[in-house]
Amino acid sequence: MVPKVARTAALLLGAALTLTACSQSDEPTADSSPEAGLVVYSGRSETLVGPLIDQFEQSTGITVEVRYGDTAELAAQLMEEADRSPADVFFAQDAGALQVLQDEGLTTPLSDKQLERVPAKFRSDEGQWVGSSGRARVIVYNKDLVAPDEVPATVYDLTDPKWAGKVGIAPTNGSFQAFVTAMRVSQGEEKTKQWLEDLIANDVQTFENNLAILDAVNAGTIDLGLANHYYWYEKADEIGAENMAAENASFAAGDPGNLVNVAGVAVLPTGADNAESAKFVTFLLSDQAQEYFAQETAEYPLVRSVERREGLPPLSQIDGPDLTLDQLSDLRGTQDLLLQVGLL
Repeated sequence: MVPKVARTAALLLGAALTLTACSQSDEPTADSSPEAGLVVYSGRSETLVGPLIDQFEQSTGITVEVRYGDTAELAAQLMEEADRSPADVFFAQDAGALQVLQDEGLTTPLSDKQLERVPAKFRSDEGQWVGSSGRARVIVYNKDLVAPDEVPATVYDLTDPKWAGKVGIAPTNGSFQAFVTAMRVSQGEEKTKQWLEDLIANDVQTFENNLAILDAVNAGTIDLGLANHYYWYEKADEIGAENMAAENASFAAGDPGNLVNVAGVAVLPTGADNAESAKFVTFLLSDQAQEYFAQETAEYPLVRSVERREGLPPLSQIDGPDLTLDQLSDLRGTQDLLLQVGLL
């Protein structure tokens, strides 16, 4: 039986924007400093990007007030606040949420100099948000339980009875929902719905987030899981790569499981007149910040001058679904689908 989040709670979230909570479950919190020169709403966790924001403050002398929370919750809050928002910048976990705000007229144009730091496929077609780091979806498998040649070649193989009760997903997690959105766009609504229903029928195991899936695979509680690539590196840094039973693998070329998404940043209308907003965007695209993403969080740097972490395949070798990141904005439709099938 697939455990469910209370339907009422999910529908209340839907009323706000029907965007899913992404990776944390805590309410947004804020630094209360009245002297902040810049206010950032961050859907990226404090553990992950707090040290980088400290670097920005130290290198620029600008005081930053950060409100941390779920990317989806913060996007909904920004839509509610509109021109009353105290925020200058939105630092989001995924491209879909940034595109939602752009579609609602809540982002502003970035400079050509900023945009040109990043390949066109990792930024808004209209120049109103830009990716700051990349992540690839992978299948994580326990190498003591699954041989490399037995790893499923496509997400559709996960519904095979041989994997009954042995596969983990995180339905409330933003990265999983971005993947489902990409699947809806590239494979169609009915095919995606059938896949989700087949997963449930195959006793798929649900988890809160990617890290919990990685831990379960590493412990042998499940054989396989869908996650972002960098959680393997986070765990390996913690316990040593030699102690990892889990391994990352990609799916076959063109499979929807190979989605490459980005975290990114947009300047809000309420921050357009604050010169510090542009400085923050420029900093995230600097070699210094890109090195941080590459080495400290094991994400993909998006600026060409910075090398990815050793061991990561080049982004050019990851053959994912045929779509653009601005097509990931229909998060409402994805949550509606997950509600329909019973994963929320």
